[in-house]
Amino acid sequence: MKYGFIKVAAAIPQVKVADCRYNIVHIEEQMRYAENEGVKIIAFPEMSITAYTCGDLFGQQLLLEEAEKSLKTLLSHTASLQTIAIIGMPIAVNGSVINAAVVIHSGIIVGIVPKTYLPNYKEFYELRWFASANDIMENEISLCGQTVQMGTHLLFETPDTTFGIEICEDVWAPIPPSSYLSLQGAEIIVNLSATNECIGKHRYLCSILSQQSARCIAGYIYSSCGFGESTTDLVFAGNGLIYENGTLLSQNKRFDFEPQVVISEIDIERLRAERRMNTTFSANKGSIKDIQKAIRIKIDQNLESNFSLTRSFDRHPFVPSGPALDQRCEDIFAIQVSGLAQRLVHTHAKSAVVGISGGLDSTLALLVCVHTFDKLKLSRKGIIGITMPGFGTTGRTYNNAINLMKSLGITIREISIKAAVDQHFKDIDHDPSVHDVTYENSQARERTQILMDVANQTGGLVIGTGDLSELALGWATYNGDHMSMYAVNTSIPKTLVKHLVKWVAENDMDEESRITLLDIVDTPISPELIPADENGNIKQKTEDLVGPYELHDFFLYYFLRFGFRPAKIYMLAQRAFGNDYSAEIIKKWLYIFFRRFFNQQFKRSCLPDGPKVGTISISPRGDWRMPSDASSAAWLDEIEKL
Repeated sequence: MKYGFIKVAAAIPQVKVADCRYNIVHIEEQMRYAENEGVKIIAFPEMSITAYTCGDLFGQQLLLEEAEKSLKTLLSHTASLQTIAIIGMPIAVNGSVINAAVVIHSGIIVGIVPKTYLPNYKEFYELRWFASANDIMENEISLCGQTVQMGTHLLFETPDTTFGIEICEDVWAPIPPSSYLSLQGAEIIVNLSATNECIGKHRYLCSILSQQSARCIAGYIYSSCGFGESTTDLVFAGNGLIYENGTLLSQNKRFDFEPQVVISEIDIERLRAERRMNTTFSANKGSIKDIQKAIRIKIDQNLESNFSLTRSFDRHPFVPSGPALDQRCEDIFAIQVSGLAQRLVHTHAKSAVVGISGGLDSTLALLVCVHTFDKLKLSRKGIIGITMPGFGTTGRTYNNAINLMKSLGITIREISIKAAVDQHFKDIDHDPSVHDVTYENSQARERTQILMDVANQTGGLVIGTGDLSELALGWATYNGDHMSMYAVNTSIPKTLVKHLVKWVAENDMDEESRITLLDIVDTPISPELIPADENGNIKQKTEDLVGPYELHDFFLYYFLRFGFRPAKIYMLAQRAFGNDYSAEIIKKWLYIFFRRFFNQQFKRSCLPDGPKVGTISISPRGDWRMPSDASSAAWLDEIEKL
């Protein structure tokens, strides 16, 4: 298992009804293909050795014997393989027949899991042929000359992961067997199924599998019968689906007439991190005290292969694509507005004071204020937008700030900070030609003082503009733009801020404001604390100094959301950004990200209030509680060795 990933597969083999010898030839082909691809676990459909649609033939002694003989042949032919296969077949047990999943590895039957819930409605009449696991007393049987453990409570432990098994209808139950298996340690659930196709059924099936994998915080491999099954009354389109904690990783093409093997990688490290952080999952373990304790079966798997990821990773994990982006922007903006509205109502604030720079963050904060005042039926004149030109202010950002405030109809105040900061430089004996951290931070703190004092003058609140990415990097002046009375952008990453501003511009703005907003979206990100160049253009570009925000947001997401180590984040970033950033560049900015993240924790330890909008927040009162003097040595050392 490299970087926590385990390669798995769902197979849809070619079958002939009741022709076991034919069927195992194709099962063996797919097992060998999976082994060559480095697959650790491959699942086959329900009754894959006989085919599912044998009907009353399941009661025939010859078919049962042929199934066992064919399994024995398959074991012999695949004894050299390390890939674990889960295969469906009927098995005679003490006067009954069970619908079983057989786990095989290197020519050995590792365990047998019988189906628990047998459908007996509409087109399915399994109770006519099979006994439920609940009605079987035996916990081991003899099959193919081997004595094998049997039960629904088996957990299979490999060096990389632990998996459990349920069969088809089991997952449709109110409490599927996989729920209990997951609480006892199964990180992957395998489902052998025979799902026929009906209008709308596939979408419903996918929703169930997605939800169950999410509830179990598990990987889920689903393999269902395809072409070759009897079409006397039903059609089986073949479903190969692989999920990870609610997310579909890979799926086959349905209604295909050729055999298929669907492959993907389940991130076991990610699942383990999710379970560690989800206290509800741990607490729910108490509900299984009276459930039969799982029996753990170890499988000494040693599959050596050149690991390769087939999964793709979104370079902008905070920013969905398509219609989902519009929905996310709408939800986030509504959360921001609702949060600010409650704070204004609670404090009886008479005004909202915002520093307007003409940049993205202050623009978003202003838009939140405008919509909040509109929703509270307050005059927009109660919003006091203050533009505070300094030594680095350019004509483009200044004009955008003024134009936007005018078109939105808020109260405009312009207060230059140049004279005050010059006086401050004299007071502290600082040479203004030295453009160091003192030069920059003096301007930021002067602006904050103005905002705070105007808020006091007008009985209002200072609305903070800093975003999640800036806070993660500590790209804020302590007690300068770092501080406010309510921070509406505090858990929104920089890569998403741009989309939010654009979304508001395109969905709920007058034409004049829209034009200004779209130009702001296109303006380079800058604190504008260093004088412009000889042409009046922005000279100080944030991403030239701290690195591309798309990289930092990627690092931030996988570090905080899943607790990934630098080496894994580095590998994922190479896969996501390989065409745009070299490995050396990614490593450079990864080092800077971790160095700054640890060193700047003291700024996050005293953040103002602000609404959480997504799965990641670094509020010291909730999601992220880290000592300000924690050492980054282990993380930086790993990066240096990459």
